[in-house]
Amino acid sequence: MPGRTQEALYREIDLELSWSEDALPQTERTKHVHRLHPYLGKFIPQLVETFLGRYFSPGDCVYDPFVGSGTTLVEADVFGADAVGCDVSAFNCLMTRVKTERYPLGELELTLRGALEEARRDVGSAAGATPWLEQWYAPRALGELLAYRRAVERLPAPFADVARVVLARAARSARLTTHFDLDFPDTPATEPYWCHKHRRECRPVEEAWKFLARYTTDTVRRLRAFASLRAGREIVVLHGDARSVRLPRMPTGVVTSPPYPGLIDYHEQHRYAYELLGLEDRRADEIGSPAAGRAKHAQRAYVEAMSDALDNTAAQLPRDAPVLIVVNDSHDLYPVILENAGLLLEERVTRHVNRRTGRRAGEFFEDVLVCRAA
Repeated sequence: MPGRTQEALYREIDLELSWSEDALPQTERTKHVHRLHPYLGKFIPQLVETFLGRYFSPGDCVYDPFVGSGTTLVEADVFGADAVGCDVSAFNCLMTRVKTERYPLGELELTLRGALEEARRDVGSAAGATPWLEQWYAPRALGELLAYRRAVERLPAPFADVARVVLARAARSARLTTHFDLDFPDTPATEPYWCHKHRRECRPVEEAWKFLARYTTDTVRRLRAFASLRAGREIVVLHGDARSVRLPRMPTGVVTSPPYPGLIDYHEQHRYAYELLGLEDRRADEIGSPAAGRAKHAQRAYVEAMSDALDNTAAQLPRDAPVLIVVNDSHDLYPVILENAGLLLEERVTRHVNRRTGRRAGEFFEDVLVCRAA
């Protein structure tokens, strides 16, 4: 049977929290730094904008215990609120810091272009490559990525972190994978293949240089666009576990989208970054990791872990603080989680997700859980 039309769908849901593709095209969902690096499962900035306008005031402090790609923190700055974010993934923290740091943009651009030129002159040895990198990159591409990595190591902070995100984004595009499966490639593609994206035969990528150059320009452009919008609020990013992290200050409330049980391994999703940048791998601490499976015992483990994370969060909030949680609760786990964490559910709203980063077939819905700290 054909799916319901968007008109029919939108008669059943909260229109202020749902947007059609025409009303909210991809260019708006990925505006300025929100597209600094692809990220699966991130919620759209317009949703955070709506939450901030409904439940917060400029000058407040917003906390996101599962900061992901930093959407909440970025939008909090534009709104005029301080923000604190926490994530167990080192790469997520790197992305968020790069998005929310303030830079002398002229000096940053000159420094990044200088690193490109230094890397171009240094391409050659693949010394220092891990077996995983050797498997997933053509020799030329790997040599170019490693040359850029050597150039990055000589950059001053925080410019080096910006360059590391450029490197990671280029590495994602330069892998030996099909053009239509950059999100979850299973095995390297080493032979020509029929490309469902371009509708023709394509060959695996053999170089990284064009991506390094392209993303350098794009990164500077996006940081400039964000700089013109931000209010200059205090943004703090903590690399830690939401179940035990101690916050540097008391937030006014929470806006977050927690990981779903058994859906995405956020360390494996960015494996290329961990391999190239030598980031600390804490996938064993990931809540809801697919490695745990989707059986009943995995759901019980998810409930326990998420209860602990939200309980630790609630304990550091003022009474009646708003807690906005966006999650696809298809297994109806959150009533128990909220009770365990001492959060009072005020409202549960369904929103239609027209698209997220990456390909998604069929209809998809999320729950917006509007809670208060007890």
